[in-house]
Amino acid sequence: MTRFIFITGGVVSSLGKGLASAALGSLLQCRGFKVRQRKLDPYINVDPGTMSPYQHGEVYVTDDGAETDLDLGHYERFTGVSTRQSDNVTTGRIYSDVIARERRGDYLGATIQVIPHITDAIKDFVLSDITDEDFVLCEIGGTIGDIEGLPFIEAIRQLGNELGSERSMFVHVTLLPYIPAAHELKTKPTQHSVKELQGAGIQPDVLLCRADRPIPEGERKKIALFCNVRREAVIPALDVDTIYRVPITYHQEGLDDQVLRHFGMEAPAPDLSRWENVVERVTRPEGEVTIAVVGKYTNLLDAYKSLGEALTHGGIANNVRVNLDWIDSEIFEREDAVAHLEKVNGILVPGGFGERGAAGKIAAARFARERNVPYFGICFGMQMAVVETARNKCGIATAGSTEFGPCKDELVGLMTEWVRDGVVQRRSSESDLGGTMRLGAYAAHLAPGSKVREVYGTDVISERHRHRYEVNPTYEKVLAEAGMVFSGKSPDGVLPEVVEIPDHPWFIGVQFHPELKSRPFDPHPLFKSFIGAAVQQARLV
Repeated sequence: MTRFIFITGGVVSSLGKGLASAALGSLLQCRGFKVRQRKLDPYINVDPGTMSPYQHGEVYVTDDGAETDLDLGHYERFTGVSTRQSDNVTTGRIYSDVIARERRGDYLGATIQVIPHITDAIKDFVLSDITDEDFVLCEIGGTIGDIEGLPFIEAIRQLGNELGSERSMFVHVTLLPYIPAAHELKTKPTQHSVKELQGAGIQPDVLLCRADRPIPEGERKKIALFCNVRREAVIPALDVDTIYRVPITYHQEGLDDQVLRHFGMEAPAPDLSRWENVVERVTRPEGEVTIAVVGKYTNLLDAYKSLGEALTHGGIANNVRVNLDWIDSEIFEREDAVAHLEKVNGILVPGGFGERGAAGKIAAARFARERNVPYFGICFGMQMAVVETARNKCGIATAGSTEFGPCKDELVGLMTEWVRDGVVQRRSSESDLGGTMRLGAYAAHLAPGSKVREVYGTDVISERHRHRYEVNPTYEKVLAEAGMVFSGKSPDGVLPEVVEIPDHPWFIGVQFHPELKSRPFDPHPLFKSFIGAAVQQARLV
């Protein structure tokens, strides 16, 4: 019997509902249960694929090609369970599906309304595509009281009634702000948030109270009294030194015990040794390296959430702290790259869209190539490394990408055709922007004797993609003569997936996004190897 836990948030946004859901999922896993995690997003976009990183942060891509919320990355990193298209839905998708059904006549002439049609569609999503999971954790995006979130709150209220308390549970995440002038943690915002939730017909079973300091016993009792929950169900969620300590602290405060108590279940105590080992390596490393991340969205680090975590995982694998120097690539259009990069141990150029900042990424790739600094180019970072080599080693001064407009030598061009699951996919410059990229997991074959083959330890890999431009394979020979080889290709040998410079200490560019598959317990091979090369670089300085 599958049980459903609904996680809501109140008071303010960015309280960490996604991390809370991920940590609870991991705790239930550690107690022997099978879990699944989902995110219900109230915004009207069909998915975050066309949203600016400054508005939404990172777009997380699943194996089956869904562009989803970044919280799904937390779910995967904490539980190791791969998410799917059926684990993230938005208001836009719900309304699109309902309207499509209405146009087909599926509702037999009924007047379409939020209740029951929209709420029924949300409930269908929550209950669909479930097999033998013990728990499904559903996080509701936004903050209680948001007008766009009301249909989702109503839908889970209905589900709570239909499933009963033996199969449903509500966890509410709130804030206890500290007022320095009064020297007090204030409970009133939490009280008001719970009152808002109760007004929507939902009584929370557990309160996760975010605070930056211990919550006195008196305040916990006060919250329990005014919010109609047991005192043991008021769980402190205090700030910690690393997100990977969250499952440990939640267990110490009794969160997983309260979940099992609610459902009348028993299970062995969780084995948290793997989390303790991760925390030990993160907080007490044996050394440190500095990696420059040269990107265009560095003013909002959520745009690179999985990337930052994957670099941390590379540090865990090498038992070093990875200090990240986030550099706006546009700065190299005004200043010399040497001043910003000469003291770093590695350079990573991540993905991005559009011409803004491209010149800076090219400058970073050139610095890494000429100074023998470990270089890792991801997606756009790979493409700019190829353009840099073409311009400065092959003498093709007009090398560029059609993403920036027409150019004489199209080193990078728009993909118009590729194969997915045996079916030819076709796109053009006139196609919609949303959902039209090469998305999801694709296989690649690695060249024997190559550096990337050595790193992976296998000939065939599967990695997640999100791009619509591709390195032009017709330039393979001229690039190889300049020292850059295509060491990974699509199974049909057409699309370049990996480039590298064999006589460089570590210079690899990949068309895919390996950061999406890195886990704290299982660091991605490329990040493990890249940070290992940075450690060697640090020893040479």
